[in-house]
Amino acid sequence: MSRRHFLKTSALISASVAASGPGIFSVRAQPSRTVPWRIIMAGYGPSSTSFSRGLDFIGETLERRFRNDIELRHIYNISDVGYGGSEDLRWLVDAGILTLAYATMSTGIPELEIAALPFLFPDTATARSVMDGPLGDAAARRIEAETNYRILGFFENGFRHVSNDIRPVYTPDDLRGLSIRLLGIQARTFELLGANPRTMPLAAALPLLEDGTIDGQENPFENTVSYGPYLSQRYHTATFHSYLSRPIFINRVTFDAWPDDLQTEMRMAVRNAVIYQRELHDQAEIDSQNIIRDAGGEIVELTAAQRNEFVTAVAPIYADAKGHYSQELLALVNL
Repeated sequence: MSRRHFLKTSALISASVAASGPGIFSVRAQPSRTVPWRIIMAGYGPSSTSFSRGLDFIGETLERRFRNDIELRHIYNISDVGYGGSEDLRWLVDAGILTLAYATMSTGIPELEIAALPFLFPDTATARSVMDGPLGDAAARRIEAETNYRILGFFENGFRHVSNDIRPVYTPDDLRGLSIRLLGIQARTFELLGANPRTMPLAAALPLLEDGTIDGQENPFENTVSYGPYLSQRYHTATFHSYLSRPIFINRVTFDAWPDDLQTEMRMAVRNAVIYQRELHDQAEIDSQNIIRDAGGEIVELTAAQRNEFVTAVAPIYADAKGHYSQELLALVNL
């Protein structure tokens, strides 16, 4: 471990031990009490997001069953204690410093890369059924085979949309030349749409969006509001261009050492938390659009013909996918 990681980890552990009230940490047991199992769950968003509330749901479920045997701590936003986000969450759980977290893991995992293909799913119900079926199972097996995790489920990041502060977007031509902050998994899509992809963490992009260095970004409406990009973005288009999930992962050694009843309860808690988080996300997408409009933003709803222009523009991605992924994997999404 590097000195930088050592110092940050020491600070994290110290903060965890010291926390005893509201704030960065939500403590659900007396910190001075000796208990068999300490569970530290973390994410990378404000406490109000559907993801953070999903963690709350898991914790509350476990506490009802194991109140005297567990000590629960939540770090809603790992950035608040000096870490960078999803990448740091992954190694912190791998090392056993954190117990459980969620994070976007699309790049490098073929099953999740496939799920993120542009305009793959016609609606949310279809996307959920695929992730709840063989594709999600295959993704979990892949991640578990290559990491020190158990995958317990998938929170829904949902469908992504594009925003910018230059002009409304109705067609791919309207994106031409615009610099768009995005996840790396979306770079090829936006190249084909004529934009200038800028891959970077959203936190790093926020000041660049504010001062106009970068024209726009892509995210679900919930994220656009929760993390703040909507404050510098006037034009939003409901493109539904890609669907992403966030695996919920737990340290394998920690989990496997638990008694069977705690393991079973955790799996059930996560399964029900996924349902709860999806319901919250559905409402958050509606509420976030209202917040965007109240702030002076405009939301474009594409017609079927306009959407087909975007689908046609990204068609080369599918030719590439059929030459890159196995037939067995492609068949899981009917390609």
